[in-house]
Amino acid sequence: MGLFGFLSKQFVDVIDWVDEPGTLAVRHPMQGRAIQSGAQLTVRDGQVVLFHREGQLADAFHPGLHTLETGNLPLLTALLNWDKGFASPFTADVTFFSQKEQTGRKWGTTQPITVRDPEFGALRVRAFGSYSFRIEQVAAFAVKLMGSLERVTVADIEPQLRAAIAAALASALGTGEIAFIDLAANQTALSERLKAAVDPAFAQWGLACTSFYIESLSLPEEVQAMLDKASAMRVAGDVDTFARFQAAAAPSGEDATVQIEKLHRLVTIGAITQQEFDAKKSELLGRIR
Repeated sequence: MGLFGFLSKQFVDVIDWVDEPGTLAVRHPMQGRAIQSGAQLTVRDGQVVLFHREGQLADAFHPGLHTLETGNLPLLTALLNWDKGFASPFTADVTFFSQKEQTGRKWGTTQPITVRDPEFGALRVRAFGSYSFRIEQVAAFAVKLMGSLERVTVADIEPQLRAAIAAALASALGTGEIAFIDLAANQTALSERLKAAVDPAFAQWGLACTSFYIESLSLPEEVQAMLDKASAMRVAGDVDTFARFQAAAAPSGEDATVQIEKLHRLVTIGAITQQEFDAKKSELLGRIR
């Protein structure tokens, strides 16, 4: 049976709703109809039902089969000034909320975010990933996102969620504390950091961000090309340095002390490490003992 299967009847005595993919909340305002006292309300696993009367939140029902009467409608009873045991039909808005986790949602930066990188200066970064969420605080969601709407879907609120993610991303990366190369190399830690930044924004709407992942961090093509060129130059420099190191350390007619002096100059200018110098120095000294 779909939502309120007895809509053709003046008095509704069976109320239920089967979750629909991508739907977070559904309300039926009972236009011209009344709920029969003793009506059966079915709340399935992962659902919460709220009753409203004249714009005011009233009673909430969690999973189970409920018989609607004054005993389990205390707030609505108070709003309507019912006497205990009141058994006449009544009107109220009934809203079903799905607390099912909405998985596999995608997010991404529509425009590059400018961040201050400690190594390369200002960089424009793009980021993409996935996240999941669910309704955590039903009352907050009802007031801040549902309002007077009859239906709220994931598609309705996703632009707002993505905007919150983009703001959190810009704030987290804008400090420039971590170099872009290090960020890209440790996406798990960055994902956790960004989830912590996203959580408060989701919470204000009654939502919980249950998972958050960065799947890609990238730079504009022209910036990436410049970094690739710089990296290639560094590699070429390393190769040249290694060749000079090998030449200086190779057996030759030169005195060992002369070769050690050459190696020491390479250490001084930073062309080789102290560890490499010490190893070759020991090797050269060993030949003359």
